Amino acid sequence: MLITLEGIDGGGKTTVAAGLETELSERAVFTREPTGSWYGEAVERSIGDEDADPVAELFLYTADHADHLSRVVRPALEAGAVVVSDRYSDSRYAYQSATLAETLDEPMAYIKDVHEPFTRPPDATLYFDLPAELGAERAGATNKFEAASYLKRVRANYERLIESEPERFHRIDATRPEPEVLAEARSVVTDLLD
Repeated sequence: MLITLEGIDGGGKTTVAAGLETELSERAVFTREPTGSWYGEAVERSIGDEDADPVAELFLYTADHADHLSRVVRPALEAGAVVVSDRYSDSRYAYQSATLAETLDEPMAYIKDVHEPFTRPPDATLYFDLPAELGAERAGATNKFEAASYLKRVRANYERLIESEPERFHRIDATRPEPEVLAEARSVVTDLLD
C-alpha cells in the first residue's frame, strides 16, 4: 500500500510523517519528495531561484519522482512494505499546475499525461487542509511557492484532485493543534493498514 501526505505548505505533513514514523517504522518505509538524491537537490536549487523556468522546473520534479519510484517506492512495495511518502505526484499536479497556468491551457491535464506512463498512483492520500493565508504564515513565506496568493491557487488545484477521486483522499483539518492533527492522521493510517 502506498499512502501519501499532501496539502499546501504549513499544513504539518512533515511533522505528521515524523510522528507516524516513530510509531510505524517497523511496518512502513517512510520517504519524501523532493528526495535527497541529486535530482532532489536540483529541485531544491530551482525552488530558491525566482527566475527558474516553470517548464524546466516541472521536469526537474518529474525526474526526481521517476528516480524516487525506481529506487525507493517500487522496490519497497514489491518487498511487501507499506510506503508513506511526504508529498508525491499530487504535489506536482497541484503546485506545478498553479505555476504553469499562464504557460499552458490545461496544465494539470498535461502534467498528469506526462506522469501517466510511469507513475504509481497512491492507494490513499491524507490531505492536510488549511487556508492559504495560514499556510503561508506557518511556512514563513520564505520562497516563491509559499506566498499566500500562490497557495490559494494550489489549494484550489488540490480541491480539483479531491473532487476527481474522493474515495482516495482523507481530509484532515490542519488548522487544529498539532497533537490533534497527528492523532487523526494516526487513526486514518491505522484504519488503512488494518
